[in-house]
Amino acid sequence: MAGGIRESDDLDEAHEINVTPFIDVMLVLLIIFMVAAPLSTVDVPVSLPTAGVPPAQRPDQPLIVTLQADLALSFGNAPVPREALAATIRAAAGPQAPDAPEPRIYLRADKAVPYGELMGVMQLLRDGGFAQVALMAEEAAP
Repeated sequence: MAGGIRESDDLDEAHEINVTPFIDVMLVLLIIFMVAAPLSTVDVPVSLPTAGVPPAQRPDQPLIVTLQADLALSFGNAPVPREALAATIRAAAGPQAPDAPEPRIYLRADKAVPYGELMGVMQLLRDGGFAQVALMAEEAAP
């Protein structure tokens, strides 16, 4: 009997769970969360309460380092060589009490300065012992 059904067909039963659909669902959920996570950081207009803390006072003599377009450094209005930058700032900051906060250095750079050069000046300041460096920018016109 050609092409007939055999009576002794023993089909092997699968005793395992097929995890392929589960993995597919998990990958889709992962992609959804990867796309949705950055969207959850969007600013939402909120009326915040006012803090009872007065605003921080600006120093009378801010320590401003300027990196010009030609990569020349200035401290205040005076040009300063790179190797003397930390010593010049220390002299201008004056003696610090042991428990006094570290002076903040304000760094401003011309927009034509490459990012690597700006980071190099920040590294000079860090090597000189100044960890608090604030970057300055122009305020946007309304």
